Amino acid sequence: MSENKPFIEKKEVLNYMDKLINNLSQIKDESGEFLLDFDGLIVDDKSWSVWNWPQGVGLYGIYRFWEITKDPKAYNVVMDWFNDRLEEGAPPKNVNTMAPLLTLAYLYEETKDKTYLPYLEEWAEWVMYDMPRTTDDGLQHMTYGPENKNQLWDDTLMMTVLPLAKIGKLLNRPEYIEEAKKQFLIHIKYLADKKTGLWFHGWTFEGNHNYAEALWGRGNCWITIAIPEIIEILDLKKGDFFREFLIDTLNSQVKELAKLQDESGLWHTLLNDKTSYLESSATAGFAYGILKSVRKRYISPEYKEVAVKAVKGIINEISEDGAVNKVSVGTGMGDNLEFYKEIKTTTMPYGQSLAITCLTEYLYSYV
Repeated sequence: MSENKPFIEKKEVLNYMDKLINNLSQIKDESGEFLLDFDGLIVDDKSWSVWNWPQGVGLYGIYRFWEITKDPKAYNVVMDWFNDRLEEGAPPKNVNTMAPLLTLAYLYEETKDKTYLPYLEEWAEWVMYDMPRTTDDGLQHMTYGPENKNQLWDDTLMMTVLPLAKIGKLLNRPEYIEEAKKQFLIHIKYLADKKTGLWFHGWTFEGNHNYAEALWGRGNCWITIAIPEIIEILDLKKGDFFREFLIDTLNSQVKELAKLQDESGLWHTLLNDKTSYLESSATAGFAYGILKSVRKRYISPEYKEVAVKAVKGIINEISEDGAVNKVSVGTGMGDNLEFYKEIKTTTMPYGQSLAITCLTEYLYSYV
């Protein structure tokens, strides 16, 4: 099979998309098993009708699918979610609740609906001036519950910095753009592993260490997604120093990822530990980021084979009802590697949404 020839009919991919979107837009934590309890503050990480990071990632995946297909069902899922959430009222601001603002910015760009504008302005201003900072002026990974004082997590670039960059570009706020660039550089400084090119899950300035030095799969996939996304969002031209620095960083990561991919197409939840379980959400994120980076010529075309193998692996994990198997639940910072191996797996919104993003990007194979 030629690496440029799709291994599956386009109509089959669209059929998977339909199942994934149906499942994602109806997902609910019926039992309460996956509710998070932060000293009495209950947080639902799973149900679709919640304003948080899993839903934010899902919205972005579905919106990207709509952009290239104009599928009305996908558009309506996104619009209905925002109409319902805005009617309910916005939640407290933190790293994770910022995630839906990325899709809201794209919606504002598309619709010019001025009712979205106050949210974009207020939430971006909060990131710029009120969000807690670490030593060296990094964005502290503050969430519901834990303060995470003086902590940097790789999730922050996806959940908070990309929305800030998009809002800055959209509303002509150069200070937002420069802040987004700075946060990428700060996070690379403290989280990128110089030995492997992969990324550690977190860093603390309290003890100046990377905790368990976990090369965690899903945390790494946020980087594989975020780098090509910010290059595109900011429309960085070839030769721009920031663009070239990010591409070098991405290449270092992808080179190592290619070595660690399992024969199934998936990656392990601890990327360099074959005794840890295979995990689908990270794999879908890697597939998306690598496919897009090859298409944009940020990385060598030789890596397309790695991404296609990952897409095949993800398709094998999509159930008949559109759920994605082998997805780890929300994962805090681990002080030892065993912590990551013991994280449960279930159907989570970001499993379906990351599958949607990688299959959306794979649709370019039919062009």
